[in-house]
Amino acid sequence: MDKTSYIGIILGLVAIGVGMTLKGVEMVAIVNPGAILIIFLGTIASVLIAFPISTIKKIPALFKIIFTEKKYTAIKDLIDLFTQLAEQTRKEGILSLEKQMNEIEDPFLESGLQLTIDGQTPEFIREVMLEKVDAMDRRHQEGAAVFTQAGTYAPTLGVLGAVIGLIAALGNMEDMAILGSAISAAFIATLLGIFSGYMLWHPFANKLRQKSKKEIQIKEIMIEGVLSITTGDSAMVVRDKLGSYLTTKELNEMKEDRDAS
Repeated sequence: MDKTSYIGIILGLVAIGVGMTLKGVEMVAIVNPGAILIIFLGTIASVLIAFPISTIKKIPALFKIIFTEKKYTAIKDLIDLFTQLAEQTRKEGILSLEKQMNEIEDPFLESGLQLTIDGQTPEFIREVMLEKVDAMDRRHQEGAAVFTQAGTYAPTLGVLGAVIGLIAALGNMEDMAILGSAISAAFIATLLGIFSGYMLWHPFANKLRQKSKKEIQIKEIMIEGVLSITTGDSAMVVRDKLGSYLTTKELNEMKEDRDAS
């Protein structure tokens, strides 16, 4: 479970709810069927128009990514793994990696090591693995774009809802009670549009991009590790090369763990 997604939404709702109360606005005012219909159904309609069905089908999976925390192999663990494999290959040769293949759980890393075992050149291995990363990044960007567009449409639809509400208000100028209620309802649409756009859809898009960056970083480390093994780098060179992905604090902790062992 990605706790920050849940906590962020809850805090957003609390901020709006408490803010409305402090401003003297009753919470029941936000329950406006017309405004809700215009904003949320209108946003869904706009997204359906903007994207092909193949992308729309991925939306449930995108929500799952947003609200669940994917477990990645720690960078320190990857460095230890590649250091061990570098030592092994220098002593026993590249083909000795076949003994480790059943222990590799990541398909991306497994495919890279298999290319190494098959005797492919470092240039070819890099090209193949980077192409896989680029393809993954394109898929992720397409998913994030759905929420970015939703975040763009929702506030504009809020303005549309406000205009519709004001048209209704102007049709009841003779009754001040109805006029006031209609104007209030008109601005609820704007509130919902801005809230959903800037506290839901845009943040969802950013969360997807951040998770994509993290996954790409892990895969880049795997690429460098596989290439280091392919070119016969020593364990020390592999450790120093991949250590560039760690912070100074993490490097010191890793050094302390190594010295202690």
